[in-house]
Amino acid sequence: MADSRAPLAERLRPQTLEQLVGQQHLTGKGSILRAAIEQGHIPSMILWGPPGTGKTTIANIIAHTLHVPFYTLSAISSGVKEVREVIDQARKQVGVILFIDEIHRFNKGQQDALLGAVEKGTITLIGATTENPSFEVNSALLSRCQVYILKPLEKKDLVHVLNYALQNDELLAKKNISLSETEALINISGGDARKLLNLLELVVEAAGNISTINITDDYVMDVAQKRIALYDKKGEQHYDIISAFIKSMRGSDPNAAVYWLARMIEGGEDVKFIARRMLILASEDIGNANPNALLLANATFEAVNKIGYPESNLILSQCAIYLATSPKSNSALKAIAGAQSIVRQTGDLPVPLHIRNAPTALMKQLDYGKNYEYSHDYTQNFSPQEYLPREISGTSFYEPAPNAREEEIRKYLRSLWQDKYGY
Repeated sequence: MADSRAPLAERLRPQTLEQLVGQQHLTGKGSILRAAIEQGHIPSMILWGPPGTGKTTIANIIAHTLHVPFYTLSAISSGVKEVREVIDQARKQVGVILFIDEIHRFNKGQQDALLGAVEKGTITLIGATTENPSFEVNSALLSRCQVYILKPLEKKDLVHVLNYALQNDELLAKKNISLSETEALINISGGDARKLLNLLELVVEAAGNISTINITDDYVMDVAQKRIALYDKKGEQHYDIISAFIKSMRGSDPNAAVYWLARMIEGGEDVKFIARRMLILASEDIGNANPNALLLANATFEAVNKIGYPESNLILSQCAIYLATSPKSNSALKAIAGAQSIVRQTGDLPVPLHIRNAPTALMKQLDYGKNYEYSHDYTQNFSPQEYLPREISGTSFYEPAPNAREEEIRKYLRSLWQDKYGY
């Protein structure tokens, strides 16, 4: 029985996979994670997803189902010392699970302290993060873990959570509560189930000793004292506003770009998160239409990483305006996407002999590098020899976009390759 003094979200935390709402792709019947749990052998893993979608709950369910020692650390308040203490305890036990919440907040040294224990199986690591683990978890640790992506809860899932709470919580069930409207509860909580339940509890408590309560959107807004949606850097708006910011720069609107940037700055968004997204946009949406965009975005990332707020505000603004007002091209994105598609279709095509490396006598005997034409020995430092595998000769992946710089690139390539690639 859950402690009645605990918050509603904790009182109703699911204890089994059947009670878990959402994440059926991971925990539904026949799913890979569910199968691992049922077989009693789970890999070390990183659970990546928005707040309140079930990361901690899944970790608790795994430990409860497998009946193994379960340790929890928070990356906010724990360091190498606490990690090593758990590892020392784990050496005396079998099947230990260590759950680390917000693992992206661990620095490299703290993450490295986990490596040996994870690799040897001393502990099974379950890390939870709201940030992309490719950026925030070091590659050595990431390679030893499976990454499972949790999806945002849908509206029907959140409504189910509300109704379940009213019917099954021991305290709420004693009251006559009708749920006339749910929009305000869901919007204010930003899709976070934990925040949603705690807001519901706040709304019910605000009614005092009244036994009959009708929950409407207006009533919720009054209680929450939020007539407008404020920026929540850990909730749904984290994703919506960064999307609006990126699309404004892609759409060449510097005014909208700085507005959404200001929303994130005022909300305390991670300065590296903002700068990283601008760095990606510089290649994805500007590319060779203005190569300086990537240089400035990289310089911005390095600068704000060193100085933080509030001095970073101006640097972020300068970069956002520069990116928004730059000519746009996604030709680099299309080129690599097309090349990867061909690679998947054709597999490992052999490298033409004449452009292979020939560091040994045997390789030279096998004609590696034979007849290679060194470009600098020819007019314009160019020889029209073949560089692609024979099977895909003449395939064009890069198509210069219609902007001033890439039109110059098109003319240059046409002068070299004539009609081979259709430039």
